[in-house]
Amino acid sequence: MSHATYNRQWVEGQAQLRDLMYYELPLEPPKPEKDRKVAFQFLATMFVKYVQVLCKIERCYDQIVHPQKRRVLRHVLDGTIGRVLELKNEMVNLEFSEFHYYDDILSDYKLTPSDIELPIPKYFLFERKKTLKERENLLNSILGRMGMLGRDGGKEKIQLSFEDAIQCIQKSERARQGRLRAKFMKEIRQQEEREKRAETKGLPSINPDGAATKIQKVWKGYLQRKRTVIERETELIFLGMNPPPPPVNPKNTPEAIAAQTMDKRRATQELYEQEYQQTLITIKDRIRDNEGSDLKERMQDQIRQWFIECRDATGKFPDYPEEEDGGSAMIFQEKDPAELEAELKAKEDEEEQKKKEKSKEKKGKKKKDKKGKKSKDSDKEEYEGWKMSPSQFVPVINDGSEKYKNVWSHRDESDNFMQKHDTELIKEEKRVEVETEIRVQVDELMREELKNLKMAVDREKAKKKGKKSGKKKKKGSGKKGKKKKEKDLTPDRSIESLYEELVMQGIIIPSPKVNLFDYLGDYGYLGTILRQAGSEPMPSLSDIRRVITLFAILPLGSTFVHEKSPLIKSILLAGPRGTGKKMLVHAICTETGASLFDLSAPNLVGKYGGKEGLKMLMHLIMKVHFSFSQISLFHSLSLFFISVFILFSLFFSIRFSLFPFLFFSLSFFFYPYSTPFLSFFLSFMHCVPS
Repeated sequence: MSHATYNRQWVEGQAQLRDLMYYELPLEPPKPEKDRKVAFQFLATMFVKYVQVLCKIERCYDQIVHPQKRRVLRHVLDGTIGRVLELKNEMVNLEFSEFHYYDDILSDYKLTPSDIELPIPKYFLFERKKTLKERENLLNSILGRMGMLGRDGGKEKIQLSFEDAIQCIQKSERARQGRLRAKFMKEIRQQEEREKRAETKGLPSINPDGAATKIQKVWKGYLQRKRTVIERETELIFLGMNPPPPPVNPKNTPEAIAAQTMDKRRATQELYEQEYQQTLITIKDRIRDNEGSDLKERMQDQIRQWFIECRDATGKFPDYPEEEDGGSAMIFQEKDPAELEAELKAKEDEEEQKKKEKSKEKKGKKKKDKKGKKSKDSDKEEYEGWKMSPSQFVPVINDGSEKYKNVWSHRDESDNFMQKHDTELIKEEKRVEVETEIRVQVDELMREELKNLKMAVDREKAKKKGKKSGKKKKKGSGKKGKKKKEKDLTPDRSIESLYEELVMQGIIIPSPKVNLFDYLGDYGYLGTILRQAGSEPMPSLSDIRRVITLFAILPLGSTFVHEKSPLIKSILLAGPRGTGKKMLVHAICTETGASLFDLSAPNLVGKYGGKEGLKMLMHLIMKVHFSFSQISLFHSLSLFFISVFILFSLFFSIRFSLFPFLFFSLSFFFYPYSTPFLSFFLSFMHCVPS
């Protein structure tokens, strides 16, 4: 598709977001909703609409090549992903179930299940492909040295003895000979039957015209049947009920051409991004060289004028704003010197009030603990209804929408056919950055100048203020010094050697390339109807795909989304053999580029024994994880947990008749660090090992 098509989709997505912001940011706070069904219907409708927006924004971010537009799109995309996760968390808390059904909403809005299929953003992998490729090459080289490259980790090779192999060959050969002998005997019997019929009836007599008529009848019937089959197949292909025949050249199919076009656009994105980064440096240097000296002089003149105005208005020189408060940026606001002085005093008063409030809170904790039981009972009685929790991502979406509205909604790009960066926008951004950098330098100079002025006018006051400020800094530095660094158990070893050790020990294992959409399964169309009838529907495989995407893939793929989205604790995939548990694990690794660590008890036996060994194992895992800045996925198996799970699974199997199917209980664990990783617990019914 063209640039105009993706720009049009972006416009449509922003229009839908604008409508959603009308509900997310109402003029008056909404009243609590006491009816759970109405509340869930509102949440489910918002969820479906956000998923539609997510599909459009993700497609635009993946294919739009303009580097500055992509930054706005990324901002909106991350906000939309986070909001989808928040809405899912609200529905889980409201319904006490991970599975929800939207067939009634699809019917109301004339949508199909494919319209709410959650997309997995391509940038999860494309923006880290260099790092992932290096890690894959390192893993392959280690496995190659171990002689394990090319092995199928999921299937064990059956080793036969020499005698067993000969028996297998003999069985196959004797079976082949038996089939040939049976076919030969059948042909002999048919020939004998034909000869007997000919002897009893005699040779058939037929004239040439009759023979020709029979030949024509058979031939014309064959041709017509062949035409009918071709016409029927063509009609079914036209209606979309049968797939088209495989082309002679697979590279010329519409799908292959579309995939090539998408790859070309991604290559263009990388090229334009490099040009954009180079232009940022060039324009910033040019602005600093051409306008830096003038900006510096102008700022110094304005600050000196502010000194004089404050001296005339208040009778003394003002306190210079600290860097935390913005420095001289406060001075350049359109305010009187008296107002600025009042603001500085107000901030000091606020800090003192906060200290007093903290001391009061400490005293009031004891009283609250005594009245805790009474307050809990009163909370249950005074339940007002459901309220939407405050969102961390609605302001992000609103901010991105405002950027789109102010910059791109009415921008004329008729001259930018190639969709390269806009130089004027870069100048505006870099001019602000240069002003900020110069302002920091000017602040240092003007603080010294103000200090000298105060010392000249009122030396005693300046000395007292200097002592007080010095004491405060010492307190802050003392707090920072209390933090202790963790001891490095392997200071002399490289990260590659640690990674190799974990691979050699079988802790890091290769994961097959499996996409989540390879986990095939259709949508459940009667979920809402069954729930209204009072029975709990069986989740379909499409529902399982959606849950895995929401709880495992989307939070893992983006660091920004992971830090602000609802924290999910652990994940449990449980069910009989052959229901796709391992496939889902490998799909999560593939879609997020995660490393798979096998921490199951059988795998760790005899490898890292004792307390020191366990400590070393955790040190190796953490150091490798953070050094590679990667997403790590841990797979472990607990026998105690399996025994507990079997009891629960049997109860639910009898209660809901779920025994022959996959019982899916999800509870996730994300380690609270900047780089996300997932602790993955796999359990199986009947204690069948994975």
